[in-house]
Amino acid sequence: MEIPNDIAILKDIVSKLLSRIEDLEAENATLKSINADLLSRLNKNSKNSNKPPSTDGLAKKPAFPRSQGKKTGGQLGHKGKTLEIVSHPDHTIVHHAEFCPCCSKIFSSDDVEQIVARRQVFDIPQPRLEVTEHQIGLITCCQQEHKGSFPVAVGQPVQYGTKIKALSVLLNTDYKIPFEKISQLLSDLYSCSFNESTAISANQACFDALETVQESIKSKILQAQVTHFDETGMRVEAKLHWFHTASTILFTYLFVHAKRGAEALNSSESLIKDFTNWAIHDCWASYFEFKQCAHALCNAHILRELESLKEGGSKWAIEMQDLLLELFQLSQKATIIVPDKDIWLQKYTQICQNGDQEEPPPAKGKRGKPKSTKGRNLLKRLLLHQQGILAFAFIEHIPFTNNQAERDIRCLKTKQKVATSFRTFNGAKTYARIQSVVSTLRKHNMNVFQNLIKALDKEQVEFSYA
Repeated sequence: MEIPNDIAILKDIVSKLLSRIEDLEAENATLKSINADLLSRLNKNSKNSNKPPSTDGLAKKPAFPRSQGKKTGGQLGHKGKTLEIVSHPDHTIVHHAEFCPCCSKIFSSDDVEQIVARRQVFDIPQPRLEVTEHQIGLITCCQQEHKGSFPVAVGQPVQYGTKIKALSVLLNTDYKIPFEKISQLLSDLYSCSFNESTAISANQACFDALETVQESIKSKILQAQVTHFDETGMRVEAKLHWFHTASTILFTYLFVHAKRGAEALNSSESLIKDFTNWAIHDCWASYFEFKQCAHALCNAHILRELESLKEGGSKWAIEMQDLLLELFQLSQKATIIVPDKDIWLQKYTQICQNGDQEEPPPAKGKRGKPKSTKGRNLLKRLLLHQQGILAFAFIEHIPFTNNQAERDIRCLKTKQKVATSFRTFNGAKTYARIQSVVSTLRKHNMNVFQNLIKALDKEQVEFSYA
């Protein structure tokens, strides 16, 4: 290209080139931002985002550093469980020589003089249904006939009992087996036609029987010093609904609602609106609307977000992550209070100030609210909720994470993988109540099957330590 000698023309060319460079730089900045966002999405895993560990495949690692130097296998003090010889077996088979090789005498069990060794085999009995017939007896006295009456639970000429119904409820709720598969299983085991409608009716009967038990669970949770809250989505009647949980180390409560936020948390089924002690949860904004309780945050979420920033080269994120993990270790995994609180608060504040210098200011757009980076958004939350984030280190009985609630709600994700959804809202509501009781029974080391039978038999289910 021949360069003109005219100064005016050259100035015009330079002006156009400068304008073009400015446009290209702006375009390059936009593409860099898009590329960084796409790379961030591509590199997300359970350690730097809210993605579940199941998406990590074979590369998944523990969320927190584990103690080193331990030998493989059971650790010292671990209570093992193994089969032990019993004194009174149900069946005994004596194995003896068939005949004498010298005189060819045929031996029988009566010839056995001494048992020199024994071994026991533990197995299940051959499954079969037991049939109990209820009869009405007639007695004549004083020239009058007197008849008995059937128990209230025996209302049909032929019906299934509470044990098989409790088994169906347990299989469907806790073991996530679909009604059709339950029908097939019971047919294989007991050669009976326990159809899907009978299984659904058993669930409904159990739901009704456990109403007072659920009320007791709710009462215990509201009295707890620390309660965990969480929610997860699942399709009900072909629409997204939300299962909410409130739980402690001993009690679990679940309810389903069409909404996730304030409407659900203020509903009659919710507990957080009446809770007045320490609520542990993530940074979902709706929880902070309840001022009557204190709020502590799940630091597992914070660590994952810091890990994502750390992978992007953020220095303040490394410092904050190290601070939280150091406090976690000094508090002996949130079991004791860390001394010198003021010193740690100063360190926390200094790291936040470093982050404020490191994170770029919000980008000004043509209109609307300026867009902040993920790092600056996290920094704002760290400053706003400082007390809730550090509560585990300086307040007694506050945990480091919200894992209790996440474990208690994980059953829904297993249910989702098996059944994908609930066909009716009533089915989802029924599942939530029964699962609440089942989870609570397991926390108390109580036999779930026997207590479901008690509930269906209209007997009182009481929680006890075992």
